[in-house]
Amino acid sequence: MAQCPTILQLLGPVRELGAMPTQARPCSAKSTACPGKRGHGTRVVRFLGVLALFLATGILPVESAAGDEPVALERFEFCEVKMAVPVKIILFAANRQLAEQAATAAFARFEQLNGILSDYDPQSELRQLCASAEAGHAAVPVGDDLWHVLSAAHRFSQRSQGAFDVTISPVIRLWRRARRRGQLPDADRLAAARALVDYRLVKLDPATKSVTLGKPGMRLDLGGIAKGFAIDEALKVLKQHGITRALIDAGGDLGVADPPPNRDAWRIGVARLEIAGPPSQLLAVKNVGVASSGDAWQFVEIDGRRYSHIVDPRTGLGLTDHSSVTIVAADALTADALASAVSVLGPKDGMRLVETTPETAAYIVRRPDDRLQTFQSSRWKQWTVSK
Repeated sequence: MAQCPTILQLLGPVRELGAMPTQARPCSAKSTACPGKRGHGTRVVRFLGVLALFLATGILPVESAAGDEPVALERFEFCEVKMAVPVKIILFAANRQLAEQAATAAFARFEQLNGILSDYDPQSELRQLCASAEAGHAAVPVGDDLWHVLSAAHRFSQRSQGAFDVTISPVIRLWRRARRRGQLPDADRLAAARALVDYRLVKLDPATKSVTLGKPGMRLDLGGIAKGFAIDEALKVLKQHGITRALIDAGGDLGVADPPPNRDAWRIGVARLEIAGPPSQLLAVKNVGVASSGDAWQFVEIDGRRYSHIVDPRTGLGLTDHSSVTIVAADALTADALASAVSVLGPKDGMRLVETTPETAAYIVRRPDDRLQTFQSSRWKQWTVSK
């Protein structure tokens, strides 16, 4: 059985992975990783730098909705590969049937959003939007989900002054080839690609929910925001099925709802910059999103210099400061986008962006020139706990 590499480890009882084509699949008792292989889906853009520690296991009684008799809630874990990453759902439900129905619906929402937001699938709504722009069409009407993500992305682009920019796709494609070949992108091709990167060329018309891409050849990449949105949407689906105590991990991006029964929070550990060893920070969180961005896994060394897979849209170059950024925010979409933006902005400007975002905190670790540096925002201590 193939396994997907991930930093995120889920500690506690896991269950056998069976062939359940129409239902969510319980996680394997032999592995904490989801089976599967990379396929069409939203691009994996970040270092999986959050380690989730789940302290509550087994069956625990909680009060019923009516407050009469306690209802036993059992912990269930389900795992699927969605958006080309392992997605794990941990939830508490009264019985397996309810848990499987809720998890199946949540995974279906992931699949639906992948068909809308993927930059790999040529049939996705995102790719069709880019194709329409290439064909010379002006404003292209889009559905509610794509409109929501593009609108949010535009706000983050404005607030970060272009450090977050979903028009980065042409440059990203060159850097993918560069990592495979171990060579820097060709200067002329990079210049041509950079000419297509500018969030201000994406025009959004709220009245018609239509999108105009300002130059032929522009392509959008929602890898820095799509997983966060999908997590938020999947948590909504779980809630619609009566599941309020849940955690969703999509390749290291986390969304948490209410904590496990008889616990005040989900405990989350932040991995060290060099991965090895125990978590550097422990967080106690509920009803938030948590995301990490960094180059621990995805980087290339060219002529003795380390280049991250995270590319600065303003320069077209991979980051070289060897860093990781962890964001806690009110929702997973915000955490997802800010983790990318703060990585590009660096500590000074990145922290300024975080401090002006309500209910948000950040922790940055970087090692430029072999000097370890750490930074944390003013609200970071609200979520940290002692080891």
